[in-house]
Amino acid sequence: MAVVATPLSSALVVVYQDGLTALGAPIKKQKSLNYLRFDAPEEALHNAAHALYSLSQNPVLDVLYRKTFELTDE
Repeated sequence: MAVVATPLSSALVVVYQDGLTALGAPIKKQKSLNYLRFDAPEEALHNAAHALYSLSQNPVLDVLYRKTFELTDE
């Protein structure tokens, strides 16, 4: 049985530091950038995320690339 993966959506999630707790641990927040091209190179997305957040005072902790597919039987 063959399975077909149909792309549905993609998002770039940027996790950044927004201050420190009373104990000194970083406060993490995230922002999603949706409706990305499925064929976009991962390196370009990584560079774009860092370029956008270089304009902010908050340092980037993680960059995540989420793709959602629908799996159907062929």
